[in-house]
Amino acid sequence: MADLETIEKEAAWRGDGLVARTINAVIDLIQSGGLRQGDPLPSESALAKRFGVSRIVMREANRSLSALGIVEMGNGRGARVSMPDENVVGLLLDHVVHTRHVTVQQVLDVRRSLEVRAAALAALRRSDEEAKAILAHAEAMRTAFDDPDDIWQHDVALHAAVADASQNPLFAIMIKAFAPVTKQTWPLGWKNRTLAEREVMIAEHEAIARSIADQDIVAAREAMSSHFDDTVRVLAGAGVT
Repeated sequence: MADLETIEKEAAWRGDGLVARTINAVIDLIQSGGLRQGDPLPSESALAKRFGVSRIVMREANRSLSALGIVEMGNGRGARVSMPDENVVGLLLDHVVHTRHVTVQQVLDVRRSLEVRAAALAALRRSDEEAKAILAHAEAMRTAFDDPDDIWQHDVALHAAVADASQNPLFAIMIKAFAPVTKQTWPLGWKNRTLAEREVMIAEHEAIARSIADQDIVAAREAMSSHFDDTVRVLAGAGVT
């Protein structure tokens, strides 16, 4: 007769949901126990016994939770509570765009709303160091005018810095998660801009940076909104739906 671990492993592979239920049980444990990032979880064997599953099922659940960024699996130590970051969300966004479940323009619709609000909050809450960093990225974009790869790096970094300056970690996660999609669309947008339009794009980033440095909430909101209106227009003109 097959042992319990083999039966459970085969059941999980058949889609009986043992792993999924165990994942939910771990999440319930974290939430009900008030555990925070960095807090240790019970050992694999203790969790398996607690949930009435084999160590094989428990191991698969931990691996899935690790991939989601909910649990951190360190070398030589037990699982700890983690926090999903922009990389996890970014992979999901990149996937849904590539599989055509969501269009680039739909991503831009959501991103525009988030970034306009983040810019306003950044103007309200930014530190002096954050303002200097945002201004530095805008200046670097102009300096690198003939180097699109360098401009792109500072463009992404500027938006990430604005998100951080909003002092809202969820804005930071979501806005940074757009980087994989931006990496695909940015070269097309740059290519389809005239020289004058490229100048405008750089100037838009400078306006965003200046308004945040000046703590002008209205100007920051308007500058970011104008930047996204321009981006949507350029990509639509390039055939990006």
